[in-house]
Amino acid sequence: MKDGDRNPVVAENPEGRGTFVIVCDHASNRIPEDCKAFGFAEDALQTHIAWDPGALQVARRLSARLDSTLLWPDVSRLVIDCNRAPDASSLIVTESESRKVEANHAMSAEERSRRLNTIHWLYHIAIDSCLAHRQVARLPTMLVAIHSFTPVYLGKARPWQVGIVFDEDRRLADILIEGLRADSSLTVGINEPYSPADQVYYTVARHAHSRRLPAAMIEIRNDEIDDEAGQRRWADRLAAILAAAELRLVGASHAAM
Repeated sequence: MKDGDRNPVVAENPEGRGTFVIVCDHASNRIPEDCKAFGFAEDALQTHIAWDPGALQVARRLSARLDSTLLWPDVSRLVIDCNRAPDASSLIVTESESRKVEANHAMSAEERSRRLNTIHWLYHIAIDSCLAHRQVARLPTMLVAIHSFTPVYLGKARPWQVGIVFDEDRRLADILIEGLRADSSLTVGINEPYSPADQVYYTVARHAHSRRLPAAMIEIRNDEIDDEAGQRRWADRLAAILAAAELRLVGASHAAM
C-alpha cells in the first residue's frame, strides 16, 4: 500500500463486544506523504514531542484483554494534535518543549483547514460512529484514553509513574485511582502531570459528556513502558482494575434494571 493510500485513522477490533472503547490520540509519529514537504525534523520524530512512546502497545494489549475496540490516528501530533479542540492554539504547534517546529511556521489557513478535515475530523467521526453503533446495539460503554508522558519536562522530574486525568465525572477515575493506590510502590498523579485545564482532555470530553459515559484518561510515564515487559505489566495491571470498574459500574446498573 502506498503511503498516500493509508487511512489516517485505524480501528482495531471494531466488532469488540467488551464494555470499554479505547482511544490512543498520540499513538503514531508518522508524517503522511502529503506533509513531508514541510520538512519535519527526523530527530524530533523520535522524541515525545511527536508521539506517546509505548502508549499504543499498552492500548493494544488492553484491547485484546478486554475485547475492546481501539481507535487511533496514524499521524504524528506534530502534524495535528487530535486531542485538541479545533480552535486551540496547540492544535498545530510551532514550538514544543522549547523546541521550534519549523515545519509548521508560516503555515497557511488553507493547510490548517486541510489537516483538520483530512485527519482530525476523520478521527473524531470514527469515534462518534463507533459509540453510536454501540448505543444502537445497547452495549454498555466506557471510554478510556491511553497516553504516556516524559519523565522530565522542561528540566523538572516527574515523580508519578501514572496519572489519572478526569473532570467533574469521577465515576471511572475514582475506581482507577483506588486500584492503583492499592500498590504501595506507585505514586499516582491525580490530574497530574496534566489536567483538563491544560486542554488535554478534549477527546474524552467531546465523546463521553454528551452520552454520559463513564470515562477517564490514563497517563503512564514512558520509561515504565519502554519495553515489552513494561507494556505487558501495565496492560495487565490496568486490565484488572478496569474489569473491576466494569463490575462496579456496569454490573450495578444492570442489577438495577
